[in-house]
Amino acid sequence: MRALRTACAAVAAVAALVLAGCATAPARPAPGPPAAEGRRDALIRHAQRILVDRCLAGQGLTSARKPSSEEDDRRLRTALFGSGPTELSLTLPTGHTVRAHTDGCLAAARHTLYGDQRRWFRAEVTVNNLRAEAAARMRADPAHRAAHARFIRCLDPPGEAGTPTRQTAVESPTPPREPAVGTRTRPPQAVLEPRTPARQSAGEARTRPPHMAVERRCRGESGLASVEARLEPVRLAEVRSLRRAELAAHTRLRTSAAHRAAEISAAVRHGKTPEKGSVSP
Repeated sequence: MRALRTACAAVAAVAALVLAGCATAPARPAPGPPAAEGRRDALIRHAQRILVDRCLAGQGLTSARKPSSEEDDRRLRTALFGSGPTELSLTLPTGHTVRAHTDGCLAAARHTLYGDQRRWFRAEVTVNNLRAEAAARMRADPAHRAAHARFIRCLDPPGEAGTPTRQTAVESPTPPREPAVGTRTRPPQAVLEPRTPARQSAGEARTRPPHMAVERRCRGESGLASVEARLEPVRLAEVRSLRRAELAAHTRLRTSAAHRAAEISAAVRHGKTPEKGSVSP
């Protein structure tokens, strides 16, 4: 009898352990974003499109077909990009100003993905324009200015008319890169016109070196190409060091957005709707 009771107790203990194990079985882990940067970017864009399309559908709109009238087009643009004065603005060290709205379906999608729209806007615009800022610093370097002067003299040797078009084209600042959508204001740019001699025969036109070939030769002869090859990585490293806080914030926000995008994409695949407004930490 004692042996029977011992055996029953052992069976009960085993059963309890089995039940406890079933009760505490780990839940399926949340989907994670891919490691490759390109695939992460594609995932975030895909999730943003899902959110934007859902937002437009809630207003009886779609971006899948062309608006049938100017009024429909205006309505779609307002719903997508927002209306009224832009709430976000950032003036870059290059002098350009980038602006964006905080309302509209696109802004709502970014809020879901990135959380703080102002932090994301500042980080995204700054990081996208690091090379433009480095280029402006490079152009201000005395070595670059001297090489650039030699380059201009090479393009327009003594005895030939000056070519402001070429100088303007070389010195004009790089337009700012922005988030996917936004408005920007920038200093007016000079109108570029081709250099056309007053009189030029067909034979002279055929034998004249191509414009790009002349510039390529002068960049080498003036030393401008070698100066830029030396200065560009140095100035870019300086700018990245100066903007390291924005770079770190950009990385954190993109990582969070990638996780949230993975959740949204997985929910759509399983026929579910992600909780509106929730944001992954």
